[in-house]
Amino acid sequence: MNIDTVLFDLDGTLAGTAPDMLAALSTLLREQNRAPVDPVVARGCVSRGAVGLLRLAYGDDLADDEFERLRVRFLRIYADALCVDTRLFPNMAETLAHIEGSGHKWGVVTNKPALLTDRLIDALGLTARAACVVSGDTTDQRKPHPKPLLHACACCASRAAQCVYVGDDPRDIQAGQAAGMTTLVALYGYISEGQNPHTWGADGVLHDIGQLPAWLRRRNGAGRPQ
Repeated sequence: MNIDTVLFDLDGTLAGTAPDMLAALSTLLREQNRAPVDPVVARGCVSRGAVGLLRLAYGDDLADDEFERLRVRFLRIYADALCVDTRLFPNMAETLAHIEGSGHKWGVVTNKPALLTDRLIDALGLTARAACVVSGDTTDQRKPHPKPLLHACACCASRAAQCVYVGDDPRDIQAGQAAGMTTLVALYGYISEGQNPHTWGADGVLHDIGQLPAWLRRRNGAGRPQ
């Protein structure tokens, strides 16, 4: 069955959000008189959102209420400077244009809360173009549960077997597989040191998102007629 819908993770796949997320973390740590974190290590945690970054900075010893207080403060700092240095990854704009020009649909499925996702997608000029935007609180489940991806399928009037999900975190691949989708790893994304994406069980990898159009042509050329 041919692929007619491309779904992207947001952080580390569609857009390079690390500069603004790490800036928010740095501000929080200064407020708390905490030592800064290694930016290279922190970059590898961006795809795990506020929780991943705070676990890196504070460890696992915080009480739940203190951790939640820090999480809320981090999100407020981040929301105030959401799209200062965030940009689409190189070749993403051309790839989205190719998808649209080929008559296919594309959308976003992220664990980021809608309050941030919707503003960020709008700041990137993509709101009117995306067939769907599914955030971490759009459904009652988050990745790696397949429900957000299946919701995206419904929004796009597509079937899971006709979708490919591109992400840079093991949870992305797990969610896509559980939903019955083809999955691709964005090797250009925020993959932490020590991880081996080639062991995640995805259907393929992309070193550059500009490789996606050729992958789609090969995949659909070899696919069975719809």
